[in-house]
Amino acid sequence: MPRDAVLGVDIGTSSSKGVLVGLDGTVLRSAVREHTVDRPAPGQVEMDAEVWWDELVSLSRELTDGGDAEVVAVGASGMGPCVLLTDADDTPLRPAVLYGVDTRSTAQIARLNAELGIEEIRRRCGSDLSSQAAGPKIAWIAEQEPELYARARRLYMPSSWLVRKLTGAYVLDHHSASQTTPLYDTVAQQWYAPWAGRIAPGIELPPLRWSGETAGTVTAEAARRTGLPQGIPVITGTIDAWAEALSVGAHRPGDLMLMYGTTMFLIHTVPGLLTDPALWSTVGALPGTRNLAGGMATSGAVTGWLRELFGKPDYAELLQLAEASGPGANGLLMLPYFAGERTPVMDPQARGVIAGLTLSHTRGDLYRAALEATACAVRHNIEALEKAGGDIRRVVAVGGGTQGGLWTRIVSDVTGRPQELRTISIGASYGGALLAAQSVTDASIDVLSDAWNPVCETVTPDPGNAARYEELYGLYRDLYPASADVVHALAARQDR
Repeated sequence: MPRDAVLGVDIGTSSSKGVLVGLDGTVLRSAVREHTVDRPAPGQVEMDAEVWWDELVSLSRELTDGGDAEVVAVGASGMGPCVLLTDADDTPLRPAVLYGVDTRSTAQIARLNAELGIEEIRRRCGSDLSSQAAGPKIAWIAEQEPELYARARRLYMPSSWLVRKLTGAYVLDHHSASQTTPLYDTVAQQWYAPWAGRIAPGIELPPLRWSGETAGTVTAEAARRTGLPQGIPVITGTIDAWAEALSVGAHRPGDLMLMYGTTMFLIHTVPGLLTDPALWSTVGALPGTRNLAGGMATSGAVTGWLRELFGKPDYAELLQLAEASGPGANGLLMLPYFAGERTPVMDPQARGVIAGLTLSHTRGDLYRAALEATACAVRHNIEALEKAGGDIRRVVAVGGGTQGGLWTRIVSDVTGRPQELRTISIGASYGGALLAAQSVTDASIDVLSDAWNPVCETVTPDPGNAARYEELYGLYRDLYPASADVVHALAARQDR
C-alpha cells in the first residue's frame, strides 16, 4: 500500500529541485532540473516564468512515478523577491526580474528615496531601498516599458506563480511581501495602499497569507499535468532562503542560518522589529517572527566561475587543491563583489578584486581565496547584524556548499563561530515539504524540524588559524574602500 508523502519544490537561480518526503521526514526521492538565467544588459538578470511551471511539472512526474507513495500535500518556494507581471489572463508580459542580483533600478531607488524619504521608508517598511527591493523594479518596468506595463494586472514571485498554476489561487506570503519595499508596511503587516498605488498603479496586489497556510487545492487541470492527486492542499510557500532556514530548524530567536549556494544568504531571527540601513528587516516565514537578513550577490557563483575557467574539473579536486594551498591562499586576497554587493556594502557598482597575484599562484590558491573571501563577507555581515542589535546564539549552515567540509571550516575559522550541520542539507525544497507536512498533521514546525532533521555535526573554529585570519580580515576590510574609486570607474565603463 502506498505511504503518505509530501512534495516540496523549489525554484532556484541555477536549478529547480524537488523532493518527495514521507511524513516521518524520510527522503524517498529527489530530482533536479538545471537552468540558466538571462542577462540582457549589464546589471539585468531575468528568467522566463514558464520554465518554473514546466520544471515543477517535470519534477512532479518523475518523483511520483514510482507508485509507492501517495502525495497528500505540496509545498513550493523560490528565489526572491522577484517581479513577474502578468495581464488579467495571467499571461506573463515579460521575463521575471530577479532579486538583488538584478541592479537595474538604481535611478528609481534614488527617485523614491527623494520623494518618500529614506527615514520614512525605513520606519514603515523596515529596510532601505536597495537592489533587493522589488518595488523599484516594478517602477523601472513602468517607466522603461510603459506600453507593456499598461497591461499589467497581477504580481507574482516563483512560489506564488506555482501556487496559481496548481490551485488557481492568487496569494502571496507575508514574508515575500515584506521584500517588496516600499509597498508593504512591516509594522502593520499589510500592503500600504498609498505607496502601492503610487508605485504599482493598476496592479491588483495579492491577498496575504502566512507561508504554511493552505493557499488552495490542486485543480483538475493541474492534476492532469503534474500527476498529483486532485484536491490535495498546496501551502502558500515563501522565498527560498526562508524555506531553507525552516528545513534546518533555524527559526527561533537567536538563530542565524547561513545558506551556502550560488549566493550566500544570512537570516537571523530576532524577538522584535530591528532596522539598519546596511541590512534587510523582514517579517518571518511564520506568524509572530521577525528577521534581520543579509545576502551576498555572489558566493558559489564565484567558485563556479573559477571552475569554468579551470576547464570544469570536479569540485572535489578543487577543494583538495584549496586545502593544500593553506590559510591565506599564499598571499592572495579577493573581494567577492563580482555582481556588485548587497549587504552590508549595499553597492551595486562594486566589482570583484583579486589582490596579490603573482606568476607562482595556482588554481588551488585562487579557489582558496574565493572561499576565504566568502568567509570574510560572512563575518562582515555578522558584525553588521550584531551592531544592529542582533543576538546570535546559534549558527546553522545549509546548502550545497556545506558538502566537502572545507568551506564551512574556513567560515568558522574566519568568523570564530561554530556551525551546526543538520542531517539533511537538501535545502528549500525540503523546507517546503516540511511546511506541507505541518498542514496535514497536528505537529508544530518546531517538533517536525527537530524530528525530521537532527544535528549531525558541529564545525568548530581552529584556534591555530585565528591570528592569520584576523590579519586577513583586516586587509579584506581595507581593500574595498582603497579600491572603490577605481572599481566604480571600471563599472561605469562596463555599463556603456
